[in-house]
Amino acid sequence: MKKRKKTVAVILTMVIFAAMALGSGSSDGDKKEIVTSKEDTSQTESKEEVESVKEEKASDITIEEQVLLDRDGIKITATGYDQDSIWGDGIKLLIENDSDKDYTVGCDALIVNDYMISDLFVEEVASGKKSNDTMHLSSAELKAAGIDNVGKVEMYFHAYDQDYEYLFKNEYSEIKTSEYDNMDTTPNDAGTELYNEDGIKIVGKTVDENSFWGMAILLYCENTSGKNVCIQGDDMSVNGFMMSPYFSTTVYDGKKSIDEITVFSSDIEENGIESIDEVELKFHIFEDDTYDTIKDTDPITFSAQ
Repeated sequence: MKKRKKTVAVILTMVIFAAMALGSGSSDGDKKEIVTSKEDTSQTESKEEVESVKEEKASDITIEEQVLLDRDGIKITATGYDQDSIWGDGIKLLIENDSDKDYTVGCDALIVNDYMISDLFVEEVASGKKSNDTMHLSSAELKAAGIDNVGKVEMYFHAYDQDYEYLFKNEYSEIKTSEYDNMDTTPNDAGTELYNEDGIKIVGKTVDENSFWGMAILLYCENTSGKNVCIQGDDMSVNGFMMSPYFSTTVYDGKKSIDEITVFSSDIEENGIESIDEVELKFHIFEDDTYDTIKDTDPITFSAQ
């Protein structure tokens, strides 16, 4: 049963990474900039301006070997930095289980250069055993965030047994790479501001009508509210037709994210939509730990050009 679970996890990881890689394959020419009904484009930057401030990615990033976590019989050691041509950058980990139970170790959150990054790290380690694995950093998401040099990686670890009883949750660790002093922390917030209240900011960047799944709306989210928050889309319409948006992003306090609202091609084809003329939606914003609602926004309307 354990072997089957591990195999399924590996297959899911490969499928998700493949989808992410394909989803990032649309050319910049296929994407349209977002403007509100007020035609506020003051924050929009040209592609040339964005590219001119980017530095060439460091080719030899390194880290010092270090213990990230050591509690209740579970020890996690970062042993090196990996720059794989297929999987992208990653942190090599040695996981040791000296407890009397089998445990699955994973992440509650992964943050790179203050940007939330999707983590696909999960590893089962039997009692008394060790395991080497790599925590990969999504190359598509690093690119979307404008991260050329990985300088800081923050991880919140958890571990649970076969009955899904947690040994611990949200155990924080931080790694500073050899590029820490060179990392660019400039917010990648060029675009049209859709929402900005009480420390939570949402910026519409582009609409991609030819994404892997159908249509994708790229958003920049920033959280300085003092709370960890989750943002979801609701009551969305495209050209007046109701759609089912796939969007949920968690942004820890003091952090940022680049994420997409996805509308599947089946919804677009069903309603005969050939181009995105007008989008309307609401945002549901709530606390990540308590699920208490922070804000249900009024309808927000924007278009792509």
